[in-house]
Amino acid sequence: MKKYIGCDLGGTNMRAAIVDVESGRVLHQMSVPTLAREGHDDVMRRMSELFLQVIQSAGMQKEDIGGIGIGVPGVVDLEKGETIFLPNLEGTWPHVPLKRTIEKLTGLPVALLNDTRSITNGEWHFGAGRNFETVAVFAIGTGVGGGLILNGQLHLGIGGTGGELGHTTIDFNGPRCGCGNYGCLETYASGPAIAAMGLKAVTQGLTTKIADLCENDLNRITPKLIAEAADDGDETAKDIYERAGFALGIAAANICVAVGPRRVIIAGGVSQAGDLLFDPMRRTLRERVHVMPVDQVEVVQAQLANNAGVIGVASWAAKQL
Repeated sequence: MKKYIGCDLGGTNMRAAIVDVESGRVLHQMSVPTLAREGHDDVMRRMSELFLQVIQSAGMQKEDIGGIGIGVPGVVDLEKGETIFLPNLEGTWPHVPLKRTIEKLTGLPVALLNDTRSITNGEWHFGAGRNFETVAVFAIGTGVGGGLILNGQLHLGIGGTGGELGHTTIDFNGPRCGCGNYGCLETYASGPAIAAMGLKAVTQGLTTKIADLCENDLNRITPKLIAEAADDGDETAKDIYERAGFALGIAAANICVAVGPRRVIIAGGVSQAGDLLFDPMRRTLRERVHVMPVDQVEVVQAQLANNAGVIGVASWAAKQL
């Protein structure tokens, strides 16, 4: 059985992993800086070198690899194999022929997928979504990504753009989002949105442990630091997660009445806050949803941590190629 490479193309680093797509096991992996500011041609060249290097350092031949799956942080045209808009990469990569270029440089077939749809696919096959027909995933980090499994299939929508749950509108009078819309979930529950609430609390002079924990260096305020303060009983910090969890609950309530998922999976770095985030989310779901059996919807943490994306996109490549 051939192995597949899964790649996670991030704004800071890109990671390649050789995956056994039967078991979902990561056999070998390597990571290099993306250096996005050098432009997409350089990034794609380095990416190809990384793929060939990971095969070599795993003691394998190119013939052992069935293909490469690349999880892309933004909008991709799956039909053409092009990137359309990657907001976190220098130059945003409009109409870059990523699939064709990597195939030419490596001699291996390539499949593309949005990075959060990759996480969704990984968690559904091998993680918290296993054995469930309908699943919704929210991945909370720098932004809020999303993905849907509907009736036992990864939902792609038009050109792979279906499932952008982080850009559902939860307040039509809300602040402007990086996507151009107003009041998206991302503006309330992403890592930067949570950190900004902590920053505001400290600069307003509220009595909070956040100030002590960051030693009054505002640049050190992160969602993790705010979670530490909340776990320590800090009311202001708890309130910040209460608000982020409420926003997530509103978005999840909309998904519940629209598609009726059995599981709502929370992935990404911010999900490490656990029940600080999940409790207000679950409570909001129960308060807001009355037309479907919301008590049968489980809100759970993702299981594959930061391997979900590479596992999911390698599995996707195996299916496509």
